[in-house]
Amino acid sequence: MTNKPSPAPAAATVASVLTAARRALSRAELSYGHGYLDSSEEALCLVMHALSLPGDEISDATLKKRVSAAARQRALALIRERISKRIPAAYLTHESWLQGLRFYVDERVIVPRSFIAELLTAELYPWVEEPADIGSALDLCTGSACLAVIMAKIFAHAAVDAIDLSPQALEVARINVARHRLGRRIRLVESDLFSAAGKKRYDLIISNPPYVTTASMRKLPPEYRSEPAMALAGGGNGFDLVDLILTQAADHLTAQGTLVVEIGHHRSRLEQRYPRLPFFWPETSGGDDCVFVLKRADLVAPGALQVQPARRRAIS
Repeated sequence: MTNKPSPAPAAATVASVLTAARRALSRAELSYGHGYLDSSEEALCLVMHALSLPGDEISDATLKKRVSAAARQRALALIRERISKRIPAAYLTHESWLQGLRFYVDERVIVPRSFIAELLTAELYPWVEEPADIGSALDLCTGSACLAVIMAKIFAHAAVDAIDLSPQALEVARINVARHRLGRRIRLVESDLFSAAGKKRYDLIISNPPYVTTASMRKLPPEYRSEPAMALAGGGNGFDLVDLILTQAADHLTAQGTLVVEIGHHRSRLEQRYPRLPFFWPETSGGDDCVFVLKRADLVAPGALQVQPARRRAIS
C-alpha cells in the first residue's frame, strides 16, 4: 500500500482569517460598546488593521485576497490579545472612528463615543439656526478632543476651547488636534470644569462628562474598567459634575447660548432632580433620554435650578 501525500492546506484568504477571528471572539465572554457593537465588527476592525487593509472598503476582491502565514498569525495574535487582556479594540489599534473621522486613542482617554456627535453633524438645528451663528464654542471634559474636532469642522467660524482636568488626556487631545490641522482653531485648556475659563462666554457649550454612578462603576466589565476612572465616575448618583455644569454654565454662555450635555440613560432621574428646568431631549440613536439641550434663559429663570430632594425608598 502506498502512502498518499496529505492534501496541501488551503491558502488563507482575508475571508478565512475573518471567519477564524469572528469564531474566536464569539466564543470569548467579551463586552462591546467602544465603537463596535459585536464580535463581527471587532473582528473586522482588528483583522483589517493587522493586515494593513482599509476597514471601510470591504469588497469581494478584498475578501478573496491571499494572506501569508505570517500575516495570518499576526492577525490572530491581535485577536488573542483582545481576548486575554479584555481591553477595547481601540487600545490595540490606537485608533477610533466617530462620525467618519479617525482619532488617535490610548489608555489615557476613554474611547470616543458620544451621541452628541450625531447632533453636531446635524448642526444642532433648530437650537442653532445657522452654523455661522456660532462664533465661540466649548467642549467641556474633552478627553481625546473628538467632539471639539467635530465641532470645529461643523461650525467653521467658531473659535473652540477644549477643557479637561487630566493633563494626560490633553496630551492625546493635542495629537488629534494636530492630525486634523486645527491647531489655530482649537485651544486646549487644563481646567477643573470652568475654573480656568474666567469670564469668557460661549455661544455653544457641549459636554460628555463622567456620569456613571458609584454602584454601576463597581459592576463595569473589564473593557470599561480599563478606561480612566475619572472620565467615567460621576459620584454616588452620577450627577456630581452634571450638577456643577448646570449651576455654572449660565455664567459662561452668551445671551442666546446653548448648552448640550450627555448623561447616559438618566433622563427620568435628572428630570425628577430638576423639575423646573425645561429640558429638551433630542432623539439620538440611543433614544431620547441620553442628551439634553438647554438655553441660557432656561438656566437663569427664577427657581430653575432648585433641586428636588431624592425620594427615599420605603423599607419593607
